[in-house]
Amino acid sequence: GVNRNILYRNTGKGRFEDVTARAGIQSQVWSVAAGWFDYDNDGWLDLFVVNYARWSPAYDRFCGDQQRNIRVYCHPKYFEGLPNTLYHNRGNGTFEDVSEKAGILKHVSRGMSVAFADYDQDGYMDAFVTNDKLPNFLFHNRGNGTFQETALSAGAALLEHGKPVSSMGVDFRDYDNDGLPDISVTALAGETFPLFHNDGKGFFTDVTFASGLSLASSPRSGWSNGLFDFNNDGWKDLFSANSHVNDRIELFEATEYKQPNSIFANAGDGTFRDVSREVGEGFEMARAHRGSAFADFNNDGRMDVVVTALGEPLELWENASPKENHWLLIKLIGTRSNRDGIGTRIRIGSQSNSMTTSVGYASSSHHGVHFGLGKTDSVDKIEIFWPSGKVQVLRGVAANQVLQVREPEE
Repeated sequence: GVNRNILYRNTGKGRFEDVTARAGIQSQVWSVAAGWFDYDNDGWLDLFVVNYARWSPAYDRFCGDQQRNIRVYCHPKYFEGLPNTLYHNRGNGTFEDVSEKAGILKHVSRGMSVAFADYDQDGYMDAFVTNDKLPNFLFHNRGNGTFQETALSAGAALLEHGKPVSSMGVDFRDYDNDGLPDISVTALAGETFPLFHNDGKGFFTDVTFASGLSLASSPRSGWSNGLFDFNNDGWKDLFSANSHVNDRIELFEATEYKQPNSIFANAGDGTFRDVSREVGEGFEMARAHRGSAFADFNNDGRMDVVVTALGEPLELWENASPKENHWLLIKLIGTRSNRDGIGTRIRIGSQSNSMTTSVGYASSSHHGVHFGLGKTDSVDKIEIFWPSGKVQVLRGVAANQVLQVREPEE
């Protein structure tokens, strides 16, 4: 929130209780997003909070056209940024603020979203933070309780032209089936939606133009996003919840405030194609979209999406893609690892995916791991890399099922 964050504990009886003070995570700064990950692999989920900027009613700058009394949202440059916050889970219902000793506190910016993945496959979850009109952060987990900010040297801080954009949502997932998690980001109209390809050995390349996303995304302003295989062909597609940030932008620029959402189909050759006008009736509905959450809510193997819009009812988009392709949805139960298996990497053939709920902008998604299998009706081999270091192998698994997998305790 703008001056308060809240942690609600699920009591297991259909009710929640506010445990913010008891847990020790009170905050009075402007936070935008938060995500769960087990950065030290101790079996307890830690909390990363993304903070935006310093603001108070006493410092409320007027931006817009004073002569016409038209007030608009101020450019981010007028806001002083903040560091992000990392809370370590003590395992007893309380948290310790370890931002300083973990190396997070000294990096100040205007954070918008966070996503987690083990981008160098050293066994520890890393964090990517999008920043508004400033270079993005890539916090590399050293495995000793500390992080090193490596975005600039890794090639993921700026676009290939050397400039930052209004980075909004982020998903940290392998889109080209090379086994390495890539980074998809949304931004405002005219800036394009950046796509950073993981080249291995700790380096990324901006492939926004080469992927076709540069021209395809340029007319839209994206907020929340997600890389999921919506047609189960074995390649992750890109969803974006769209709307400009400025509700009076039409007075100043040739673009719209309320915008329809976008889907970019993965062609399987490193490129994407905008198929938003082909996916179904009503999808072109223009609204002030913001958050999105992804799940197969009816367990039919096709990933669905829930989208929020400012001042209007949410949208539930049921995936009605043809059932010609096969699928597998894996639900994890950790024993030595954290209970939900967050941070677990799964490999099926050339495909890889990981268990994470931190997807998009100001959103949290379902904890299943989805694979589209194309025409394959059974899986010869599934490799599961748990955060504990345990590697589990399943063989001869039938497709088209929700598969529950429990981590071996030995």
